[in-house]
Amino acid sequence: MKRSALKIAIVAGSILAMLTQIQAHATVIAAIMSSDQPRYRDAHQAFVKAMAMRGYSLPGTEIILQTSNPDQLSWSSTIRKFNAQRPDLIVAYGAPAALTAFQEVEGIPVVSADVFAAEQTQKGMCGASSRVPMVTLLKTLQGIRTYRSIGVLYMPREAGSQRQLDDIKRYSGQLGMTVLEGSVTSAATLESALNTLLDKAEVLVVAEGGLISSQFVRIVNKARVRNIPVVSTMPDAAEKGAFVSLEINPQEQGGLAAEIASRILEGAKTEHLSMISPQRIDLVINIRVAREMAIEIPVTVLKTATRLIN
Repeated sequence: MKRSALKIAIVAGSILAMLTQIQAHATVIAAIMSSDQPRYRDAHQAFVKAMAMRGYSLPGTEIILQTSNPDQLSWSSTIRKFNAQRPDLIVAYGAPAALTAFQEVEGIPVVSADVFAAEQTQKGMCGASSRVPMVTLLKTLQGIRTYRSIGVLYMPREAGSQRQLDDIKRYSGQLGMTVLEGSVTSAATLESALNTLLDKAEVLVVAEGGLISSQFVRIVNKARVRNIPVVSTMPDAAEKGAFVSLEINPQEQGGLAAEIASRILEGAKTEHLSMISPQRIDLVINIRVAREMAIEIPVTVLKTATRLIN
C-alpha cells in the first residue's frame, strides 16, 4: 500500500509539474522581423516592456523572436513554422514580414509594427503604422533650396519602400520636381542604381528597405563625395549623416503594437481594429552637414524642425 501510495504521489507530482509548466507558458507570442535592423529590435524591446507592464511576462507569457533573412522565402518559411507551432499571437515588424504573415497565417491574429501602411489598409490588418507625410520632406527641401531633380533609392519588393516612392511621385509634380527612380533588388543593383542617381540627381531620397538600411552610411558617404545631400525617413538617419530626416520613434511603435496585442489577447477581433498612426514624428535637420555642403537654411525652415544636429 505504501509503495502504491508513493507511486500515486510521484505520478500526481509529475502531472502537477507538467500542468505548472503548461500554465507557465499559457500565452505564447511569436515575433518576426523583416530584417535585422536596429529600428525593429528597438521596437521589439519596447513591445516586450509594454506587454510586461500589462501583465504579459514570464512565467505566464512567452515571447519568441525570429529574425529572418530579408527575402520572401525566409519570411514565408518562418510564418509556416508559426502556423505549425500555433502561438496565440504573431507580431511582425516591417511591411514585408507583416504582409507575408497577414496573407499566409492560418487562424492566428497578426499585429503589425513599423509598417509604412497604405492609406486604406485591408480589413483585419492592425497594429502600428510608421507612415509619415512624405510631402513634408519635399516641402522642407524646397523651403531650403529649389531642387528640380530628386533621386529616390528604393526597394520595389518591399511594400513600405514602394509606397514611399509612390507618395513622392504623387507630390513632386506639384512642387516642380522631377523624380528619378533607383530600383534596388540586390547588392549589385544597389551600386549601379546609386551611381546613376548620383550622376543625375540634385538631392537623394533614401527610402526604407532592409538592404538599403544596412548600407545607409556608405550611401551617405558616397553622396557626400559628390556634394549631394541625402534625406530619409529612417530612424537616426540624420545622426548617420542625412541632411534632413523625417523619423518615427521605434519605441512608440513597440508600445502601440503592445496596446493592440493586449486588446486581442483580451478578446478583441482583428477585423474590429485598425492601424494606429504614429504620434511622434521628428523633422530633423543636420546643421553640420549643411555647413559642410555650404547649404544655407532659412530661419523659417529651421523653426519647423523638431530637432537640430549641430
